[in-house]
Amino acid sequence: MASQVLVAANRGPLSYALAADGTLSARRGGGGLVSGLSTALAEQPGALWICAALSDADREAVRRGVSEPGVRMLPIDPEVYDGAYNGIANSVLWFLHHHLYEIPREPVFDAEFRRRWASYVTYNEAFAAACAEEAAEGAAVLIQDYHLALAPGMLRELRPDLRIGHFTHTPWASPDYLRMLPEDIRKQLVWGMLGADRLGFHTWEWAFNFNSAANFDDLDGIAQAHYPAGNPERGVWHRKAADTPSGLGERRFTDVKAYPLGVDADELRALAHRPEVDDKLAALRAEIGDLKTIVRVDRTELSKNILRGLLAYRELLTVHPEWRERVVHLASAYPSRQDLTVYREYTESVRELAAAINAEFGTADWQPVLVSVEDDFARSLAAYRLADVALVNPVRDGMNLVAKEIPVVSEAGCVLVLSTGAGAYEELRADALTVNPYDVTATAEALHAALTMPAAERADRTKRLAAAATALPPTQWLTSQLDALRT
Repeated sequence: MASQVLVAANRGPLSYALAADGTLSARRGGGGLVSGLSTALAEQPGALWICAALSDADREAVRRGVSEPGVRMLPIDPEVYDGAYNGIANSVLWFLHHHLYEIPREPVFDAEFRRRWASYVTYNEAFAAACAEEAAEGAAVLIQDYHLALAPGMLRELRPDLRIGHFTHTPWASPDYLRMLPEDIRKQLVWGMLGADRLGFHTWEWAFNFNSAANFDDLDGIAQAHYPAGNPERGVWHRKAADTPSGLGERRFTDVKAYPLGVDADELRALAHRPEVDDKLAALRAEIGDLKTIVRVDRTELSKNILRGLLAYRELLTVHPEWRERVVHLASAYPSRQDLTVYREYTESVRELAAAINAEFGTADWQPVLVSVEDDFARSLAAYRLADVALVNPVRDGMNLVAKEIPVVSEAGCVLVLSTGAGAYEELRADALTVNPYDVTATAEALHAALTMPAAERADRTKRLAAAATALPPTQWLTSQLDALRT
């Protein structure tokens, strides 16, 4: 039966495991986007989630016709998927939007890049075709993230009756960075996004960056960013070149808006007080005693700035020796994208720096840094509950939901040390201690100020942070976008 609400995303709400006897079993998928959307989408009867089959087990499930209600997996050819996901999405678009390129060496747009871009096009075409096939007349389709930046325009060509939205969970590159792309590729990227009726970003800054990109004067057609004074309507009027006497197609408007995703307080607190989390909490308390805690929970992603965070902690112990044997840094650093060399090297650097700090300052009774490189959600939630200080210091990143999650579940209240590069910065800055992500000394001093903050002030800040963090929980976040598409 055709669906009135569809979500298209690289990763789905579940994955399959293949046992030695050939039995397939489904389990809940991981990742921030999945956790943010799963609960919200459950509120939409008959909704369909279209995703890629990521593993051999997923592809085997598709081959056997095994499926779960409300989910359709696409068996993308593994070579095409690798070119699209690793070759373009994670090695080009991620680096572009996060401003991570080492400019003297990167990027290089050569014949191999073009081959991978062709895979990215094929990958997006598969999603557009599946959405066109599954959507009911006039259905709302919400396409997710930079993996599927071309899909809105492709779907618009196939099904002009649909209401199409796209949400980008990362920053959007500044105009100067976006101009690094070859001109034809940049045009494809922007026009692909403009196929949507509505584009969503976590912050107005990133929405403005997109509008600026769409306003380049060298696009094939006309695109004009629209910011009327005193009017909440913001977006881009555009007409693409067409085979008409005027040479231009129908004039359309793509609304561009910020939807800062928050957290569901009740669900998060329930998760944080499950028996397995209680067990992890008891183990951590036995290990650290009554020491103060500085907590961070991240993937070992280049944008997360874990190394400078560790350097700031080392400077704290150097400049403020009174904190030696009185504080511990609980750092959860989940390995990320280990199939890419630069990520493997970064993960190893995190381990090496943590070990160096422990060797320099540790004693027989005190280990300054406790690093976990395992994907252990229960341990992370236990660390949230223990946190006296939360350190979230990305150089440039998405929403950074951890900055919103820790204040919601911290038992004694926590001080948030937050960098200006976090997506949550604008919402939380008033009650956080904010820092330049590159300034190690300022971050060390912010950690000191956080550790010495009076309990009453810390409690008040935590309360206000939690209120801001839960202002737009996932269900409301999704519903507000669907409502906007339908009007």
